[in-house]
This record gives sequence, structure tokens and C-alpha cells, in this order.
Amino acid sequence: MRIVLDTDPGIDDALAILYLAAQADVEIVAVGSVHGNVPAQVAADNSRRILDVLGLDDVPVAVGAARPLAQPLLTSEFVHGPHGLGRWEGPEPSRPAVRESAAEQIVQLARQHPGELDLLALGPLTNVALALLLEPELPSLLRSVMVMGGAVDAPGNATPFAEANIWHDPEAADLVFAAGFALTLVALDVTHSARADADWLDTLAASTGPRGKFAHDVLGFYVDFYSRMLGERCCTLYDPLAAAILLHPDLATYRELPVSVELRGEKTRGQTVADLRGYGKEISAELGGITDRPAIKVARTVDGPAFFKQLTEALIDRV
Repeated sequence: MRIVLDTDPGIDDALAILYLAAQADVEIVAVGSVHGNVPAQVAADNSRRILDVLGLDDVPVAVGAARPLAQPLLTSEFVHGPHGLGRWEGPEPSRPAVRESAAEQIVQLARQHPGELDLLALGPLTNVALALLLEPELPSLLRSVMVMGGAVDAPGNATPFAEANIWHDPEAADLVFAAGFALTLVALDVTHSARADADWLDTLAASTGPRGKFAHDVLGFYVDFYSRMLGERCCTLYDPLAAAILLHPDLATYRELPVSVELRGEKTRGQTVADLRGYGKEISAELGGITDRPAIKVARTVDGPAFFKQLTEALIDRV
């Protein structure tokens, strides 16, 4: 599988990259940074630093959108640490970012390799929306798009209603969901299945291999945040879950739903909205359903133990 990664590292983003790099049948073709957990330039620096740790210093990294389409920039260092990778102190990146923007990089690669690339979007969807505006045929040029984001039938985390990646740029997400991509959404509906408990964290801490040690080093700040929030030693690994489902779709079950994003609600801006009533399209239209966009695949359940088995093998056994 050939993957273009759009990301805002971020601690769980870092673990997703570690997971992908451990897969023999995966090529990370390119990485684009986006604002979200940290500013886009910091995310690009972190992406190159992570790739350097993995010996992937030939993977091009592009700096992406510095701010959302229609709202001020907000970042989440309080969750991911002052520079996005917790307390980890590693070397500076070994090479500069490429000259193209992340959106331009997506378009160029999709045109060069039509139908061959899978886009894994782990942050706000600003770059993907900008790429779509640059190339309206993008949905037919990419083989698939996997998005970690949203809360279709679950509470939010950035607000009571909105998940963080969507909340950071609701306009971009709404544009992407309406575009007709072969898109799968891994939302907060299923991320409880990716919550690492104390036993798993202890197993990771005992690892002496380079992947496990790096993962343990960056996770500490993140675990501290989740432990304060939830009252137990744990953390939720959103982005590795999305990466795993991209590679192994049978980890999840799905439902096909048209999904839109609330853009004007005073309390609900950024909420992902789907018609869960199960009516046919004709009745749904008569009753105010979402009928102006194609359905996307929304993960409904996930095999959590199988996911953690794969993640453990990637971080600990393959060193």
C-alpha cells in the first residue's frame, strides 16, 4: 500500500507513523503537515524528526496550511506538550521541507499516480480541502481517503459535540465530506477501543527496542493528560487506530452515511451530523434529511484486542 500522510504530530500521530513504518508492505510516499495539535511548521519539523528516527529521511515532507479556512488558529499543546512530542528531546530535522505546500504535494502525487495512492488524514482537513480546490478531480485520482475525526453517534472531545480534528476546521471537513471521495471515517464512535491501559503501557515501558523506547518517551506527557482527565493511567490512541483500519479494514464494521458538519451552531459548531434514522432517501428528503452529498463509510465497531496486538508487534517485536 502506498500512503500519503497528512498529519499534525502530536503524540498519537507519532505512534501512527511508527506503526506504518513497521509494515513491510507499506510505503510512506510523502508527508504533509497541518495545523492542529501544533502549528503547521512545528508539525513539519516533528514529522521529519520522527522519520529520521525511523531511518526514513528520504520521505518528502511538505509544510501545510498554517490556519483553518474560516476561523482563528487554535492548537493543543496542553495535550501534546510544548513542541508536540511530549517531553521527548531529539535532534533537529536532518533536512528541510520541500518547497511545495502540502496541498500542492497531494495534487501533484495524485496526478502522477492516479488510482494508486491512499491518503491518511490524521489532523484537520484543511490541506485536503485546499487540494480539492486546486484539483476538483481529486476524488477520482486518489484510491481512498481515511480520516481520523468526527463524532457521529458519540460525544465530542474538543467540545461536548465536536471532535478536535473537525472542530479545528469545520469548513474544510464539510467540503471534504461532500466531495465524493472513497472516504472512511474513524470517529470517536469507536476510539474507546483504542484506549491503552496501564498493563499495555507497562509492556511498552519494558521494551528495549528503538521503536518501543521512542514510543514510551513521547507518550509520558500524553498519558499524564489522560490520567488527569479520566482518573486512571491510560491514553487513547486515535491515530494509530485509523492507520490500522486503513491497512486492515476487517478490524472494523461500518455503516454508510451521508455526513455533514455543523458550521453555524452557537454551541454545536464543528459537530459531525448524520441522519441515523435509517429512512430511505426519498422519505429522508421529505423529513429534512441530509441528501445533498454521497454516503461515506463510518466505522461502527472495532476489534480492540486485535488492534492492540498489531500495534504491540509494530512497536515492540519488530526492532
